[in-house]
Amino acid sequence: MGMATPKETQFHVLAVDDSLIDRMLIERLLKTSSFHVTAVDSASKALNFLGLVEDMASEIHQDVDVNLIITDYCMPGMTGYDLLRKIKESKSLKDIPVVIMSSENVPSRINRCLEEGAEEFFLKPVQLSDVHKLKPHLMKSRVKEEQDQQPINNKRKIKEEFHSPDKTRVKCIS
Repeated sequence: MGMATPKETQFHVLAVDDSLIDRMLIERLLKTSSFHVTAVDSASKALNFLGLVEDMASEIHQDVDVNLIITDYCMPGMTGYDLLRKIKESKSLKDIPVVIMSSENVPSRINRCLEEGAEEFFLKPVQLSDVHKLKPHLMKSRVKEEQDQQPINNKRKIKEEFHSPDKTRVKCIS
């Protein structure tokens, strides 16, 4: 399986999906691309793992070395969109790149996630070619840590290319 990457360059990805099958799939894809993966089945578990407690504004200051978060959009309770907003509102977490996945191709939803600061929006089933798109975002976040410059978010343009077979699994409204 290609070249083994040395431990220190291994990026840590937090994968969030309520579906066991989807979680296993994304975990396998990420590991194939030699990422270190932590998989959880809900947005609130993801927040706990990141040290953000839902009902309190206070943040537990623990050093979580998560380099990227990939989350399903549609989950019971807190959606991936809600998770994205909570992360972007947090001083300590806002620089972690967030990628949203969804089985439904809803342009308004996709645009809303990108406007809130998501780096990418993947349509399920996620492919290995999608996973390769994560690398540049990881490198950016690592560079950002090193030179802690002010965020340059406003250059992000809404991406219009929606490539993927239309999966008609109706779940989330909005």
